[in-house]
Amino acid sequence: MKTVYIGGGQGFWGDTNDGAIAMVENAKIDYLACDYLAELTLSIMQKQKNKNPNAGFAKDFITLYEQIAETCYKKKIRIITNAGGMNITGAVKEIEKIAKAKGLKGLKIGYVLGDDIKDKLPGLLESGVKFVNMDNEGEFTEILDRIYNVNAYHGYEPILKCLEKGADIVITGRATDSSLFLAPLIHEFGWDPSDHDNMAKGIITGHLLECGGQVSGGNCDYNWRDIPDLADLGFPIAEVTQDSLIITKTPGTGGLVTEQSVKEQLLYEIHDPANYITPDVIVDVSHATVESIGENRVKVSNIKGKPAPDSLKLCVGYSAGFKVESLYCFAWPDAYDKAKLASEIVMEKMRKKDMKTEEVRIDYVGLNSLHLSLADMSEERLKDLNEVILRIAIRTKDKSEAEKIIPEIAPLQLNGPPGGALFGGRSKVSEVIALWPTVVPKSSVVLTSNNLEVL
Repeated sequence: MKTVYIGGGQGFWGDTNDGAIAMVENAKIDYLACDYLAELTLSIMQKQKNKNPNAGFAKDFITLYEQIAETCYKKKIRIITNAGGMNITGAVKEIEKIAKAKGLKGLKIGYVLGDDIKDKLPGLLESGVKFVNMDNEGEFTEILDRIYNVNAYHGYEPILKCLEKGADIVITGRATDSSLFLAPLIHEFGWDPSDHDNMAKGIITGHLLECGGQVSGGNCDYNWRDIPDLADLGFPIAEVTQDSLIITKTPGTGGLVTEQSVKEQLLYEIHDPANYITPDVIVDVSHATVESIGENRVKVSNIKGKPAPDSLKLCVGYSAGFKVESLYCFAWPDAYDKAKLASEIVMEKMRKKDMKTEEVRIDYVGLNSLHLSLADMSEERLKDLNEVILRIAIRTKDKSEAEKIIPEIAPLQLNGPPGGALFGGRSKVSEVIALWPTVVPKSSVVLTSNNLEVL
């Protein structure tokens, strides 16, 4: 029975390249899929491109490709990635440059354009598209003059077209993470898009692998102390046949693939296990089975699918003002009481300076910065703190308002409670980028599949 081997080589922009390199060198894979994009990532890339027209893509992928290009070329490992971000053609040029320098003649580079629809906004608004915020926050017209990027989450189809044209590497913008894995499976098995169960199996293949080492022991909550050699964490590999899906990892590496690690990733970022919505299919894993069939080998079955929606999720990043985060640490005894008094001093000074804020957060790192209202704030706990870091963060509309708080933190060393010290240096104002989650009709997004050959 035909088996297709796909490796998950990247979990996010900034992830290690080690997992992908080890996989290419030591594992049997036909495809390497690397996911680089998140909502914030696209806005950051657009800001980079605004400053430098040659930027705007994941340069980490260029570094990775330079290290694996020759091996992939020799082993005929095809690569699919959304590292193109906001400058897909820029990424293609870099890949072409590397391929030429290494003499990879005949290498075919595919790339998908069209997910960036910012220029279409006026026409879509005029046609009646409302761009309703999924979180029910405000009117879209309120942010029109502050938008950085508008990208549609597209599915497998344009990627598949590149593969059908013989692409050895496919570079996209905001393709969904899972479509990077679904496209090669459709290409290899010839699945019909109306075969919703197989489509769903392909999506879950991608869903399990798209976060890199997270399914093979990284960030695993279950029995985490006994996960071996996380310093050499092996990245996951899917072995897919017409009838089965097995998750494993690069041989000879650390980490593990178990029922528990797979279950954790299976439910990761799925709001409704019976209705996981993607552009390609709606997936139902509410009755899925996860079964260990050997060391670092887990079989996932009984995945069901339903027809895809008529709309695409839209990632709209926009400027939401400015922020300042200041950190100041206090030591035992009475670390919390000192930090609390320090926060009151700073905020009183800001009141006198008539600082105008959109949001203020005061947290105590080491006590409640993660657990918030669920944190243990009992008298016994507060008295027992060895140390605590006061975190004051503010968000403002105007940069000048945010700047008011900066000079008030360092003077606490001589003018505030005892036993404190500035932590992390003098703060700086930075821009806040927010997400406007919405949808757009599929018919509004026109995607093109393009290929070029290295000569």
